Amino acid sequence: MCELLGMSASVPTDICFSFAGLIRRGGDTGPHEDGWGIAFYEGKGYRAFHDPGASADSEIARFVQSYSIKSNNVLCHIRKANRGKVSLENTHPFARELWGQTWSFAHNGQLKGVKNLALNHYKPVGTTDSEHAFCWLLSELREHFPLPPTSQRALWIFIQQKTQHLSQLGIFNMLMSDGRSLYTHCSTTLNWLTRQAPFGNAQLIDADMTVNFAEHTQTNDVVTVIATQPLTSNEEWQAMEKHQFSVFQQGERVWPRRKNIRQRSNKNNKTKKNGG
Repeated sequence: MCELLGMSASVPTDICFSFAGLIRRGGDTGPHEDGWGIAFYEGKGYRAFHDPGASADSEIARFVQSYSIKSNNVLCHIRKANRGKVSLENTHPFARELWGQTWSFAHNGQLKGVKNLALNHYKPVGTTDSEHAFCWLLSELREHFPLPPTSQRALWIFIQQKTQHLSQLGIFNMLMSDGRSLYTHCSTTLNWLTRQAPFGNAQLIDADMTVNFAEHTQTNDVVTVIATQPLTSNEEWQAMEKHQFSVFQQGERVWPRRKNIRQRSNKNNKTKKNGG
């Protein structure tokens, strides 16, 4: 199985700290040595780095770690091959254009029979079930929304329906982004945490590295990190519910929306008052 790493931030932020922990799992502290990739969104721009070798030994990974690219949305993937040979074209994240935006996608799991799903507008370059699933998902979006949807809610509901369909074929832990939103789907395992003021220290599990985020952030910064397994030993990670679809923007989870406890409480109080 592969591992995923994603980030959604309110301001352009580098992912060097989390990335330093994840790449150790690619052939050092973990078995995911069959390639890796990372994608960054910078405004309307998109840049990505891929390597079919182990991330723990990759000069490209070390370069990315030292380069300190700042982004609002990041996707990263380290691969343990099970479908498709070890090759550059089979490394995630995959990317395609839709509605004038670059969409990127990374997946952890296996999808039995996914290649029976017909593809209309997009074709895979490699041989993985993951890339086929991505091409199918974007084809479905393009068919249903020939023009960019004016309603974010309608878009999110449609993507949620399609990810649920894919999850019926097997394990579908996913990260996907269009540069504005970070979409996630959890079949089995995804964990997340949100860092915001007051910021503190964090210690990586897979590397002897500690950072005091208070020295690198502003009071209003909000950064959410999503990973297959927690990357730090002294922070409280939350496990996503199985089969849950979520959307993150600017570091905040915006879907599913949190229940408005105050409104619910007021409604209960009003009911009690009328009934008394």
